[in-house]
Amino acid sequence: MATRGSLGGLATATREVCDVLDAFGMDIILLETVGVGQSELDIARAADTTLVVLVPESGDSIQTLKAGVMEIADVFAVNKADRPGADRLRNDIELMLGLRTGATVSLPAHHGVDLRGAPDRDALRDAMNPARAARNAAQDERAEAWTPPVLRTVAAKGEGLTDVVDALERHVRYLERSGELRTRRRERLRERVRETVEEQLRLRLWRDKETETWLELQIPAMEEGRTAPFVVADALRARSAELLTGIGDTPTTRTI
Repeated sequence: MATRGSLGGLATATREVCDVLDAFGMDIILLETVGVGQSELDIARAADTTLVVLVPESGDSIQTLKAGVMEIADVFAVNKADRPGADRLRNDIELMLGLRTGATVSLPAHHGVDLRGAPDRDALRDAMNPARAARNAAQDERAEAWTPPVLRTVAAKGEGLTDVVDALERHVRYLERSGELRTRRRERLRERVRETVEEQLRLRLWRDKETETWLELQIPAMEEGRTAPFVVADALRARSAELLTGIGDTPTTRTI
C-alpha cells in the first residue's frame, strides 16, 4: 500500500486494513514498513511485535544509536549476516541493549572482604560485558522483562529464519504471560480514538468555506502586529463550536 504522504512508515489506512483481515479470520498479519528512521515509528503503534531488520555495510551501526529504533524493536535481525561487519553490528546492538537495561552488578571493595559473598563468575562476566549480558537475558525465558534478541539471518539462503520465527513466538508468549499484550492493545485503541477525533475536527474546520474566509480576514491584523496567532486561534475555536460538535455531516471513513 502506498503511504500517500504519511511520514510514519505506514499508509494511513493500514490499521483499518488490519481490522478487515482480522474480521476475515486471519490469525497472523505481517506489516512491512517503507523504512524506519527517527520519525517513521507508526509500526510500533500498529503491531503487537516489532521486528527490526538491519544489514551491515549500510550505516546501520549508526542507526542503532537512534533511541526510537532501539525502543520499538522487540526482535532484531541482522540480515546478510554472511557479509563482513555483521558480527560487529550484532555486537553494537547488544551493547546498546545492555547499556540501556543497566546490566551491572554490585562488587565489594578488594581490601579485607569475604569473597564467598561475591557474585558468581557468570554475573561478573555480564557486569563487565553489557553485550554478553543482553545476549544472555534475551535467551532467558523466565526473565520478568523482555530483552530483544539479536539474531543472524541470510534470507537469500533461508538461514536463521527459524530462529526469527521462534523469537517472535516467544515474544507473543511473553506478552500474554505478563499481561503486556492487553495493555498494548488497550493503549492502541485509546490512540486510535484520539487520532479519529483529531482527524474529524481537522476536516470539519478546514473544509468549511466560512472558516477559511474568516481566517483570511485576520491575516492583515496579524501582519501589522495588532493581534497574534494564538489570539486568532482562540477566537476561531470559539466561533466554530457548533461546527466542531456537529454530528453526521463529515465522513469518518478513509479511502484506501
